Amino acid sequence: MAVGSAVLVALLCAPAPKPLSALSRRAVVGLAPSLGAAALLGTGLPAAPAARAAVAPPADLIPTLGIGAWAWGDTLFWGYDAKRDGELQELFDYCLASGFKFFDTAEVYGLGRSETLLGQFCRANPAAADVRIATKFAALPWRTKASDVLDAAQRSTERLGRPIDLYQIHFPNAWANEAYWDGLGQCVDRGLVRAAGVSNYGSSALRACSASLASRGVRLVSNQIQLSLLYPYAQTNGLLSTCNELGVKVLAYSPIALGLLAGKYTKEKLPSGPRQLIAGKYLDDPQFGELIRTMGAVGAGHGGASPAQVAIAWCIAKGTCPIPGARTLAQAKSNLAAASIRLTAAEVSELDTAAAAVTPVLAPGSSPFAKKDVVTGQIMFDS
Repeated sequence: MAVGSAVLVALLCAPAPKPLSALSRRAVVGLAPSLGAAALLGTGLPAAPAARAAVAPPADLIPTLGIGAWAWGDTLFWGYDAKRDGELQELFDYCLASGFKFFDTAEVYGLGRSETLLGQFCRANPAAADVRIATKFAALPWRTKASDVLDAAQRSTERLGRPIDLYQIHFPNAWANEAYWDGLGQCVDRGLVRAAGVSNYGSSALRACSASLASRGVRLVSNQIQLSLLYPYAQTNGLLSTCNELGVKVLAYSPIALGLLAGKYTKEKLPSGPRQLIAGKYLDDPQFGELIRTMGAVGAGHGGASPAQVAIAWCIAKGTCPIPGARTLAQAKSNLAAASIRLTAAEVSELDTAAAAVTPVLAPGSSPFAKKDVVTGQIMFDS
């Protein structure tokens, strides 16, 4: 999480945490060691679900483009306001009517609020029977057992009011990773979830997890990682190649780099909240402006597509399924329109060249995710 990780580091260095209700996913993850499990995810762990037959994931589980629901409930980064839930329902209904039915969420997005909203929206729309929802298990330091994954999945299904189509380990921990893979496999074996995935895993960890699941007859379906023109490390360090080799689909989060690649920010108009610092650094780099102009020129050749749409189309051209977030109907319409853009190899190369000239504000080393499992020595995160 290049852009987000710097903000998280800043949060970790803050003199005092904000109230829990105001914390975003990344703040919760960063502050997790100082929080009690009950304060974060509730008490009264349910019993593991009864065994059921595993169901093979559908071949078309992951589409060309999905919708990220991090902002649906997050107050710190995205200013969530429950008074606008009606607009989120309208956004959800529009996505379904347009044929886009893959949504990504997590238990820590709004501390469960995002999952709850998705469940409500599904129940309110008769066309939601074939909606597919991906959610995530937060690998917090005190969660060290396979049963923790099962318990968390059960709570997520309760908030969603439906089974989980794709369940992902949200990020690596500094220990207990093998226990998580066991729990993930058990979730599939018991029929609690339809498919297994991970998020923020590097090449080595991906291979180890894939092998662990395969030993019990479960396929690793996906790896959700940050990928954008401003954070292209997965394509240069071999991670994308590893995913392709293993048949693991990449879900590309933050394809618009938290709005930076929309080309709308200026020194006079910066994003609110923790993103200001990152945006200001990019705006100081003339090569960033050149990248935005290049994106605009490429978009002009595709019916006047916006820089944000070109950024999403670039991720699609790299063979990934981008999952841009949307808080308004206008954003959803713009994002979904990007699915029809097919960049040429020459255009992708032009964008790659322009992006490579931008001075990186952040690199993988600044991420707060565990780089290594301290017990096994397994390298967990590389980009």
